[in-house]
Amino acid sequence: MLGAAGVVFGDIGTSPLYSLQTVFSTHHNAVAPTEQDVLGVISMIVWCLILIVTVTYVSVILRADNQGEGGILSLANLIQRKLGQRSTQVSVALVLAVVGASLFYGDSVITPAISVLSAFEGLEVVGPGFAPWVVPAAVAVLTCLFLVQRWGTGAIGKAFGPIMVCWFLVLAALGLPHLISNLSILRAVSPSYAIVFALDRPLVAFVAMGAVVLAITGAEALYADMGHFGRRPIALAWLCLILPALLICYFGQGALILADPSAVENPFFRMAPVWARLPLVLLAAMATVIASQAVISGAFSVSRQATRLGLLPRLKVLQTSRVHGGQIYLPVVNLLLFGGVLVLVLVFRSSESLASAYGLSVTGTLLLELSLFLLLALRVWNWPLWRVATMAVVVGGLELALFAGNVVKIASGGWLPLVIAGALLVIMLTWRRGAREYFGRRRSMEGPIDEFVVQIREQKVRRVPGLAVYPHGDPATVPLALRSNVRFNRMLHRHVVIITIRNMGVPHVLHDARVEVSDLGDPHDGIVHVTYRVGFNDSQDVPAALADAVGRSDELHVDPSTAIYFLSVFRIEQGEDRCMPRWQKKLFRLLERLSSNKTHALRLPQERTVVMGVETQV
Repeated sequence: MLGAAGVVFGDIGTSPLYSLQTVFSTHHNAVAPTEQDVLGVISMIVWCLILIVTVTYVSVILRADNQGEGGILSLANLIQRKLGQRSTQVSVALVLAVVGASLFYGDSVITPAISVLSAFEGLEVVGPGFAPWVVPAAVAVLTCLFLVQRWGTGAIGKAFGPIMVCWFLVLAALGLPHLISNLSILRAVSPSYAIVFALDRPLVAFVAMGAVVLAITGAEALYADMGHFGRRPIALAWLCLILPALLICYFGQGALILADPSAVENPFFRMAPVWARLPLVLLAAMATVIASQAVISGAFSVSRQATRLGLLPRLKVLQTSRVHGGQIYLPVVNLLLFGGVLVLVLVFRSSESLASAYGLSVTGTLLLELSLFLLLALRVWNWPLWRVATMAVVVGGLELALFAGNVVKIASGGWLPLVIAGALLVIMLTWRRGAREYFGRRRSMEGPIDEFVVQIREQKVRRVPGLAVYPHGDPATVPLALRSNVRFNRMLHRHVVIITIRNMGVPHVLHDARVEVSDLGDPHDGIVHVTYRVGFNDSQDVPAALADAVGRSDELHVDPSTAIYFLSVFRIEQGEDRCMPRWQKKLFRLLERLSSNKTHALRLPQERTVVMGVETQV
């Protein structure tokens, strides 16, 4: 729970810094600090927290875990596994998931920028002379945040957890005195105030909805981060600490605005006494750094899921926990996020400027995740239709209203997440299309392993002394390096071992259960297949797999230290094939070249590794 509080809830936990300020800012001056408007806005926020975060995400969607993982791509993969590959609904689900994941990347870039900027803008409340330090301080803090990612979310959560617990207690402590001084603000618990506000002043309520969504930013990251800590700690932390603290803080801000309408300029920091504002700025800065962690961790999880679904090229993934498979670090993703966040901070320079860009990616992701979940509930969990329809109307209607309130802000900044999402969407669809086309060719070039073994025996290929090991992902086909070796060198080593590493989705596989050895064809052919089962915390070490397999077959009484490793490659070169537009072919070739190095990933000794294969033209 402590780790979840330190990582998962940072984003939604720092929303009180800027949510109400944005609602009542000059950009949204249609919303006035009157009793009707304040009660209406607070009621909207309360019921968004209850219906969308508590009921939909914490109580229901978190149960849709895919081998412990969460997030929109994981949800689509779960639907794919349950309904089959060829279902039309699965195809639609995958398209929605790709769009949602692209929007989530936009959220992952904007959240750190707006969160840290909003915290340091509290310096302007302390004194106008501090204003020039806002952007430099934000850049310095964000740089430190991305530098510590390599230590893993587990270690970060343990360090950040106590700070976030302190933060949520401070939220409650700030709001409670103002709440007690004006208990009438509790009338906002009734949804009637939100409904009356929307019916009486529909245009104003519509404008307000575009900013109210800021109070629930982080719900989508909450689901994406599930693999880092598990469902139960997240749910308990939300119900026992985070939700009560947020409600008290929002009620306190509402009571303050009713008592002093000028507080709309910055209601959060105005809740604090003057002497406490500078320490509060420092605590808020730490909290917003942690808030950024939620979407950064979520981006790591989404990126690995995208790789597994064939939407991104192979990325270097570092496991940072021996217990939780979801605790990972992706250096390339971390670097790209840092670059994007830095650009936004230096270009926009204030949280108010970024606020218009923020809601669209969040509400779009919420809508798409709800749509996929309802498909899962109807087709896989067999929910009755009335239950699905009720959730679609109540929760979906609310999320659709929030989304519509942000669509109107496209011209004033909402274009930013759309540009980011569009770029990621092009990359994902290009890689998927290219991989399907050209790696499909690879499989046809490899050919069935059974036929190859028969050909070797019939053609009486010359055998030379030695042990050759071929890492290969598909046990049904021939490694390209093996086929090339026979074709061009017209020989085959006396002992040939094809090793397939299979990830079992568990933390650790016992050594006795890791290796399975089978002879391909006649035992005297000397060609053996080894399946090496590993957990997410086990190294994908091919030499170790070979050492474990020695002695488990009559053909494997060999010395592993003499093995020569042959790594198969499938090179893609420029060509005149018209299966893809020229620009898309160039992008695909670039992505293929940026894939992580298989030699390092498989722990192959460079001095005994030979790279062989074939090439095709794009």
